[in-house]
Amino acid sequence: MLQHSSLDQVFHALADPTRRAMVERLTSGSVSVSELAAPFAMSLSAVGQHIQLLEASGLVRTTKEGRVRTVALVPSTLASAEDWFKSHRARWAQRLDALGALLEEPEENAVPTPPRRKR
Repeated sequence: MLQHSSLDQVFHALADPTRRAMVERLTSGSVSVSELAAPFAMSLSAVGQHIQLLEASGLVRTTKEGRVRTVALVPSTLASAEDWFKSHRARWAQRLDALGALLEEPEENAVPTPPRRKR
């Protein structure tokens, strides 16, 4: 399980729409930095900063072969964030189910309320 600081870094990295788009692109496979940068209207330097943050969070890994830097997704980091969501979703589902059951219980000891007078 991820420590909270690691999870915080992952959510911080995914908070930016550009970085989410990069992660989405990487789900199809590894690409060079220039290929990853192509759809974005920003400099390679700005793309590099986004990649650095993604790498610091553990979401991506970069490798350099010759003059080409390749970016790859680290699926286990995404899986850990997904596990966090699943655990919280399960807890809330249990709480909402309990509330629903409570609201559906017949009120055996309820005191009937008198009808309101029309004015």
